[in-house]
Amino acid sequence: MNVDFDLTFYTERVIPALNAGLTVSLKLILPSAVLGFIFGILLGALRVYAPRPVRRLGDSFTALVRGVPLVVQLVFIYNCFPKIGNALDGVLYGSFPGLGAAVDKTLVFLTGPLPESLHYGGELFRTLLVYDAFGSAVLGFIICSAAYQSEYVRGALFSIRQGQIKAAQALGFSTPKMLFSIILPQAVRRALPGCGNEIIYLIKYSSLAYVISCIELTGEANVLAGRSYRYIEVYLAAGCYYLAMTSFATLLLNYCERRFAIPGFGRGN
Repeated sequence: MNVDFDLTFYTERVIPALNAGLTVSLKLILPSAVLGFIFGILLGALRVYAPRPVRRLGDSFTALVRGVPLVVQLVFIYNCFPKIGNALDGVLYGSFPGLGAAVDKTLVFLTGPLPESLHYGGELFRTLLVYDAFGSAVLGFIICSAAYQSEYVRGALFSIRQGQIKAAQALGFSTPKMLFSIILPQAVRRALPGCGNEIIYLIKYSSLAYVISCIELTGEANVLAGRSYRYIEVYLAAGCYYLAMTSFATLLLNYCERRFAIPGFGRGN
């Protein structure tokens, strides 16, 4: 395989293609990172402080997501969710034939006339469970990120001293108030290094989106390399893009760690 680092090839073909892929990658990563972090905090809190059945359900969900490869999850969401939606709609609307019209009438009453192409009656679950490649990738990344983030949050919650919890209970704090005003603010700050590490992983495993035909940075690199047969040059450039993203994210996350560090605890000293 010949390697020819032709500047014209980079400026005319590689950079425009990878810039287009970078835009899609950022659209995948940003909402997935934010929502994954938020849901990870909530899931971690539920796995520690919720009633036992909810804790067991949260543990089972986390074990399932962590145990199944992400690429399998993406393919399942993209291909199987529509079939599940159709099956659920068949059961629901087959049992209650007038429900579809009732759903549309309710939406018209609440929001006004629906567009011709937008009628949920008879397709409620299909509407909720059918995603294009981009939506399937975002949903898969959010689920995966939240499961891993919850582990970091759960460990941080266990690190909070019991004396603080007993003091809050003695002052009459309810469990939700104690959780959101005393425990979670400390736990999230302690979990930031681990959660930041998961965001770095998210940037890299966003490259799996191309498996379900969402053409992001890696997808654009695959297409261009396949057409030009210049695999080394294209993938080297794509690697530089990922390195730039992870480096910027690392700097930002390190700043957040220092900014929100608990005085007297960890690297914020």
